[in-house]
Amino acid sequence: MTLHVEHLRVEVAGRALVEDVTFHIGAGEKVALVGPNGAGKTTLLRTLAGDLAAPAGSIRRPARWGWLTQDVRADPAAGLHLAYDHLLSASPLATLRGELDDARDRMEKAQADDDEGALHLAVQRFGQLEERFRLDGGYELESTAERLASGLGLDDEVLLHEVAALSGGQRRRLELARLLLAGGELLVLDEPTNHLDASAQAFVMAFLASSPSAVLMVSHQVELMNASIDRVLSLESGRLVAYRGTYDRFLVKRAEREAALAREAASSSREVARLQRTADKFRQGNATSARKRKALEQRIDRIEQVQAGRLPPVVRRAMKVRFPDPVRAGDIVLDVDGLTKRFGPVEVFADVAFTVGRGEVFLVVGPNGAGKTTLLRALMGIHRPDRGRVRLGANVTAGFYAQEHEDIRAGSSVLAHMAATASAGVTTTKLRSMLGHFGLFGGVADQDAATLSGGEKTKLSLARLMAGRANLLLLDEPTNNLDVASREAVLAGLQHFKGTVVLVSHDVEFVTQLAPEHAIVMPSGQLLPFDAGMLDLVAEIGPVGAAAGR
Repeated sequence: MTLHVEHLRVEVAGRALVEDVTFHIGAGEKVALVGPNGAGKTTLLRTLAGDLAAPAGSIRRPARWGWLTQDVRADPAAGLHLAYDHLLSASPLATLRGELDDARDRMEKAQADDDEGALHLAVQRFGQLEERFRLDGGYELESTAERLASGLGLDDEVLLHEVAALSGGQRRRLELARLLLAGGELLVLDEPTNHLDASAQAFVMAFLASSPSAVLMVSHQVELMNASIDRVLSLESGRLVAYRGTYDRFLVKRAEREAALAREAASSSREVARLQRTADKFRQGNATSARKRKALEQRIDRIEQVQAGRLPPVVRRAMKVRFPDPVRAGDIVLDVDGLTKRFGPVEVFADVAFTVGRGEVFLVVGPNGAGKTTLLRALMGIHRPDRGRVRLGANVTAGFYAQEHEDIRAGSSVLAHMAATASAGVTTTKLRSMLGHFGLFGGVADQDAATLSGGEKTKLSLARLMAGRANLLLLDEPTNNLDVASREAVLAGLQHFKGTVVLVSHDVEFVTQLAPEHAIVMPSGQLLPFDAGMLDLVAEIGPVGAAAGR
């Protein structure tokens, strides 16, 4: 077995998410970990990876394994390295290639010194290393790295820039490429297709399916799971249930299993009720009646113990998103003129100009690195533009959803984050109710917000927008990390929102359903009426050159 997990308990902020879980993953096996947002999938993966301590149980991992977090960030120490060199350095073959270069240098030195003994040893050492390098695929290292980079949308121009000069999306892709290049006996992946376009997602699907590595992954991409896995671990109510086959097969089997459990529970309830009625008839009687009543009550206890040992019925609470009616703004909500932003010598965009009217859904599109996030941050006042101006209309209050959740701080509770952005007069009870609408119930409100999963952080950020009662929402990829049901709830909430929305999204179906009136294409700043022909731009997030759009 590649991964051994025995009697594991997983906690967050003292709250048990997983209790007494045991499972194993075999060599080369592809396993999907599924469950609703907040069930504890990310926390379980972080525990398996050693980021979090396990209060109980044991975990045994192989010697070589890789771990992809939900929010992939490049190593700051790699900032001045070329992206290409940083990618190659992830492979264990890079170390072997360095040893091979050293051996070659020793041969050349021995030859220059005319030292036959040293030359003989150096040649022998070089031959041994070269054979290992060749057999392990070292001469294909660069072509493999370039294939991975290309498949993930990193072209030659991007690879020849320093890591620090890449956009956030490009750095995430680079780190994913490094992990896939490094390989290992086990890959633990939390949302590996986040921020990837359709072609890059398809590339990841095919790569994982053909990889000799065992894989344990969390993903909301049904296509990825169907194409790449052979087993599902379903995490609900703090327990894991294993299902063989694809995600589609899992859905069928889970429905059948839950229906069977429901029938058994109903049958047991009827039997308990029948036995209890019979037992009640013997309450007023002699010793024989008392013995019969006791025997019946023992049968009832056995039935109830069997039912208690089964998985409890799964209650899937529907997320309900309804933004409160905001204060009415003026006819022009946002007026942007001549906006220009640079980072050092790199010009992200220049002379961008547009207006957004009240009640409009306004879309910002463009490939990864085009400056979409930077534009939203400039509109919100987080980034100071180098030229131009941003003017909010009359009675406009703006709220910002940050893709990277950098506004969610460690050491502050979920409820404190809500209170910090809530409009005047919103009570703690109301804030808890708002969190409940987003599926953040009970003790989650008092939990350190930094310990939330990516999906839960998304929900908290959206709940904060609700609490702030903004009439202009600036949304940067609001559906990332959300499961299908939550995504549909957010869509419904925005469709009924009576304010104005400026949106960055690569979710084609989400954008189609919101039906924006206009779109601005970055980095050119071209303003166009939105139509179905622009959906290709929505889906495309490939790189457009270095550093634009940090």
